[in-house]
Amino acid sequence: MKKSIVYIVFAVLLVLVAVLAYLFLNQRQELNEMVEQMTIEKEELENEYEDLAIQFDGYQNMDIRNDSLQDLLSREQQRVQDLLEELRQTKASNARRISELKKELATVRAVMKDYVRQIDSLNATNARLTMENRQVKEENQLVRTRNEELTQANTELTETVTRAAMLEMTSCNLTMLNKKDKKTRMVSHVRKLQFDFVIAKNITCTPGIKDLYARVITPAGVLIGEEENKLFPFESGEVPYSMMQQIEYSGEAYTGTCYCPLGEDPEIEKGFYTVDFFCEGNLIGSFPFQLKK
Repeated sequence: MKKSIVYIVFAVLLVLVAVLAYLFLNQRQELNEMVEQMTIEKEELENEYEDLAIQFDGYQNMDIRNDSLQDLLSREQQRVQDLLEELRQTKASNARRISELKKELATVRAVMKDYVRQIDSLNATNARLTMENRQVKEENQLVRTRNEELTQANTELTETVTRAAMLEMTSCNLTMLNKKDKKTRMVSHVRKLQFDFVIAKNITCTPGIKDLYARVITPAGVLIGEEENKLFPFESGEVPYSMMQQIEYSGEAYTGTCYCPLGEDPEIEKGFYTVDFFCEGNLIGSFPFQLKK
């Protein structure tokens, strides 16, 4: 009887050992398969990080004229490199950290999409600006430069004169005349420039006969009609002028006309000109105008 019990117990133990061995081997196989799968996922994730790092390198090599965006890109690029290095050192069996790094990748991609949108917007703006007419930009720059110079000159002048008693020319219109003093629109026929101007009312200004001087400057910065004997006092020296005429100013608004002859066969230069008017040692008006061929 006792032998039978021993045999039964031994048989049960053999069955248990067999079951445990089966379970162990089965679990080990599943574990190996899971590690193999995680290894594949880890390699794929590394490839994705490497591709993202290459994309960041490409954008860093672009001419991004935005320091803030450039700094953000640099920080995200470094973040990708750090995460990639951490991923390479993470064991394939560390499923939790690999999952976290996968989520980090999704976050970086979302951030990068926003940066790409901003870069595309900047590139589109730069492309649009590049397509603008170069000549127009140069002419606009010339006008802006001239206006800045005149603004600076006016600022310096107002520091040395009494503004209340200073004449001010409020408008000036140009008319081109041919050799018969007839109005013309053809620059090649121009022999004289007519300027119709208005001087504002100023009851604080001393009335009487006043000398009005005008300087007409070409786009190249050359004074039209410059001669050694055509000088007028200005600030601490003498300045050449293009034309001069006397006006009788009573303190009320004054409307007048003056002419600038160009000669019999002038070489007309196209572009932006400037006419500056002076009276009693002050610049009282400055007006740009354009001659087109």
